[in-house]
Amino acid sequence: MPDPVLICYCTCPDAASAKALAEALVGEDLAACVNRLPGVQSTYRWKGEVVTDGEELLMIKTTAARFAVLKERVLALHPYELPELIAVPVAQGLEAYLDWVRNPD
Repeated sequence: MPDPVLICYCTCPDAASAKALAEALVGEDLAACVNRLPGVQSTYRWKGEVVTDGEELLMIKTTAARFAVLKERVLALHPYELPELIAVPVAQGLEAYLDWVRNPD
């Protein structure tokens, strides 16, 4: 059975930190591709307060086998005390694309 493909969501406080994180994950072969979506407005509860901030959302394409190391790198490189990192399994997709995510070279 092929390695399951995941899409991981991760928000960053600004374009510079999002770019640095995206380039590190792809450069270290932990992700095949990272899309950066600027202009996200996030409203959340943090330490008893409701906060709204502008963020940049990363959509990270990776595999289940790479996730543990990817998570450690996000924790090491991310500027937030508690970064968002949510992995969603890909149920279906263009098989050639999913194969590329598994083996991007």
